[in-house]
Amino acid sequence: MPAPDSSSVPDNRPGSSRELLSAADVGRTIARMAHQIIEKTALDSADGPRVVLLGIPTRGTTLAERLAERIEVFSGVRPPLGSLDITLYRDDLRNKPHRPLERTLVPEGGIDDALVVLVDDVLFSGRTVRSALDALRDLGRPRAVQLAVLIDRGHRELPLRADYVGKNVPTARTEDVSVSLTEHDGQDGVSISAGSGARRSDPEEGGSGARRSDPDGNKGVVQ
Repeated sequence: MPAPDSSSVPDNRPGSSRELLSAADVGRTIARMAHQIIEKTALDSADGPRVVLLGIPTRGTTLAERLAERIEVFSGVRPPLGSLDITLYRDDLRNKPHRPLERTLVPEGGIDDALVVLVDDVLFSGRTVRSALDALRDLGRPRAVQLAVLIDRGHRELPLRADYVGKNVPTARTEDVSVSLTEHDGQDGVSISAGSGARRSDPEEGGSGARRSDPDGNKGVVQ
């Protein structure tokens, strides 16, 4: 029997990785998501809602900034922008090492009666989003809340879904999804690798243990 073509056999060795999105793909994906937000929220119409983008630190905040820029280019309207730290709302505080607080920044005008779009890099179990909803409740009462993520890797543990998804990626729980952004990592890209299966330091996504946005995390790793 002939040997299989090595190029067609997945490399499942720990540490091995393959590219999911190139730098150009990331740019195109963010542009597409910006168009979708404009269309779904009608933020550029005269009677459209006040749309606020809130990024979940760290890379969610950067993605929210990029989305706001693209939305302004495409619609002429720049949505208010902020960030939402979820550290004190995590459901695993008792089981994880203490970590420093990130910055919460509420845009001028607050979030009351606004359509808030939470922005994060990877959606996995849903626990980070649940923590974000708890944190949001203490800031005000939005008209509605939507979710935008660059990557949805499945394996939800809570009944949550994203309204805007850059790319759906079927994964195994033991695999690591790594999101790199130029502002933090010097380049844009998304890759997947065979990991150890340990949960990342976020309650929501986990990979080999840490996402880039975690102070104790490995670069960009999200499960």
